[in-house]
Amino acid sequence: MKAEEFLMKASELKNTPKLFGFKTGVPGLDDMFYTVEWTDDRPVKKSLGGIPAYSVVNLTGMPDTGKSLIAGQFAIKQASLGYPVLFVTTETPAEFLIVSLKYRAQAMWIEWDDVKDNIWIVDASKTSTLREDIPTLLNVMKEGIKTGGTHSIVVDSITGLFEDREMKARSIVRQIYSFAKEHRQTAILVNQKRSGHDEISPEAAGGFAVAHIADVNIVLWKLTVMKKWEVDMYNTPIGTLVRFIRIDGCRVSGHDPRAHFFEITETGLAKVGPVLGDDDE
Repeated sequence: MKAEEFLMKASELKNTPKLFGFKTGVPGLDDMFYTVEWTDDRPVKKSLGGIPAYSVVNLTGMPDTGKSLIAGQFAIKQASLGYPVLFVTTETPAEFLIVSLKYRAQAMWIEWDDVKDNIWIVDASKTSTLREDIPTLLNVMKEGIKTGGTHSIVVDSITGLFEDREMKARSIVRQIYSFAKEHRQTAILVNQKRSGHDEISPEAAGGFAVAHIADVNIVLWKLTVMKKWEVDMYNTPIGTLVRFIRIDGCRVSGHDPRAHFFEITETGLAKVGPVLGDDDE
């Protein structure tokens, strides 16, 4: 192994990706990512229109915060735009995942028949080999990318690949990350929090392993309003469940780091609301 094999000038790099957004299908989320353009010697923010292309997203939160909804809406939206998606399910069997995706499409006013051929599924929920042997899983995913011509990957959840061996979490996530980069796939990794984790941090199963490796960290959390000051702060009655979303970091583009209200509508559609504490929003 020679050192010069790994040493290069930035000017020599070819085929570098362009910066643009992959639409998520989640109202309000795409505009939380932006670029800065200079106009008349002044910096002007311009919405990226989605998560940065070819980035790996760590999507973390406690149960019932909306992680799988975002993952599903992303898959449906990309498929509706004609961009095939590879959906790796480690928890929900494929036939039940389809039921959820159909419902998600209905809530988004998208015909299931128009998108179903653009969603390719790797069902790792029933086969321990796929969950425990990462090279085997990556071979199956590689075949899915080749056969389906996919542009993005959803793994719901990445926690399912190391749930009983969290010491290996960093190694496993690194392999998934490198795989997505090699195959030019935009990836969303759903990561479960444990009960002892700080709800508003990107820490989840495996500690900070996923957060440190991922390009983008999106955190979801919730609380039940039970105190008078919470009623005033969140402008909602006692007993109401309130959800929030925050981009904890993005090394690829500009992003809005503020906490936003996060809503799950009556039809089961996830959407980003106003900035928390901003009366003008």
